[in-house]
Amino acid sequence: MKKMPSLFTLYFIWSLGMLVSSNNAFSRQDHSGWKASVSKVDITPYESMWMAGYASRDHPSEGVRHAIWAKALILEDGSGNRAVMVTTDLVGIRQKLSRQIRDRLMSQYGLSKDQVILNSSHTHTGPETDYDRYQFQLDKSELDKIKRYAEDLENKILDLVGNTMKSLSPVQFYAENGLTRFQVNRRNNNEASLNHQTDLNGPNDYAVPVIKVTDDKGKMIALLFGYACHPTVLSDYQISGDYAGFAQLELEKYFPGTIALFFQGAGADQNPLPRRSVALAQQYGKELAAAVERVLGEEMTPLEGELSTAYSEIDLTFARPTPSREELVHITGEASDYPEYLKQNAKVLIAKLDSGESLITSYPYPVQAWKLGDQAIFSFGGELLIGYSIALKKIFGQDIFVMGYSNDVMAYIPTRTVLEEGGYEGTRSPIFTTPWAFDIEDRIIGEALKVAEKVGIQPQEISVKN
Repeated sequence: MKKMPSLFTLYFIWSLGMLVSSNNAFSRQDHSGWKASVSKVDITPYESMWMAGYASRDHPSEGVRHAIWAKALILEDGSGNRAVMVTTDLVGIRQKLSRQIRDRLMSQYGLSKDQVILNSSHTHTGPETDYDRYQFQLDKSELDKIKRYAEDLENKILDLVGNTMKSLSPVQFYAENGLTRFQVNRRNNNEASLNHQTDLNGPNDYAVPVIKVTDDKGKMIALLFGYACHPTVLSDYQISGDYAGFAQLELEKYFPGTIALFFQGAGADQNPLPRRSVALAQQYGKELAAAVERVLGEEMTPLEGELSTAYSEIDLTFARPTPSREELVHITGEASDYPEYLKQNAKVLIAKLDSGESLITSYPYPVQAWKLGDQAIFSFGGELLIGYSIALKKIFGQDIFVMGYSNDVMAYIPTRTVLEEGGYEGTRSPIFTTPWAFDIEDRIIGEALKVAEKVGIQPQEISVKN
């Protein structure tokens, strides 16, 4: 007859099994090698000031609909490679301010340009940060408010990043794409007759890219999500983040203790339609939040703890020569048929010439790529049109994330097709008298391929049927 093990022996075996199980569970949480930290700072103006986004505005802000934020997600892989994503509820951060912020991030924290993405939601109900643009349009009191706000914003972002870097801890990253469809291609659909249309014309990209960050106990601490659509539901004088701000508020309400960060995609030719009411901005915010929530409720892809980053600037040229002083003076004249805001732009360029500066003949355009595990992220400057997202996904696959409005928002970035068609998005560049050169799309996509290769993002294999 076989002897039964003692209770002590059974207990010992059970305890050993529990210890192994516990260690395995810990390993599952910690195997990625990622560390991260996330935090946010309120950047709501503390005084009434000029707002960005619409040239037709004729007076400062009248109040605050909800607070606006700068948020930082800092990530570090198992080898100590680090990157910083900063999202802001602003129309954009232009070259001068962006350079100041990134130069200080380098000098104070050792963060190079390839490690930093400064993305703006492009809300059209946020504060203005570009002093130079309004120097001949506003009185000294309003100009001083813009200057103070921009300086305060710069310091807040530097402090935000510095403080966030102090609290890195082990995390897991997960990624997936969702879907929602309130973006409408504004070049190919008439807003005034939209209610009578039964079909909408494209191109479009309805993807909702999502990255979830959980701590070593599995609790979600951060949500990074995006969409490619102008935040132009609202056009009043109340400070807000538009639909993107409402989406972040919804997600932080759904998931207490989680910071939700929104990034703008290639939404320069996409509008939320219909629009022009607070209720619609709230509705689109809830739709976007629901799309993110659905992704979180399904299986997401875990990202291994390997980070690669690359950054480049290419000189984009213009279709025509930059204007002479005489041409600019003519533009500012009463007989000129240029709209008032472009006359003001002409005055800014005249002032540059009068101070001894030369007008630019090309523009340093930022192109960037990150690879988080197997997740590819591309970021580009300017108001990026949806065609770039579509083109890149044909090359690298539908799962990549594409950001516009990153590191410098200088002008619309049209595709070759839009340049041929003309119209609003096709005629804008940093020198308003000339569109971009015709090779702009080829140059940008070509540079994206180069930075992708540097970080190990491979083009997808395309099977050819006989």
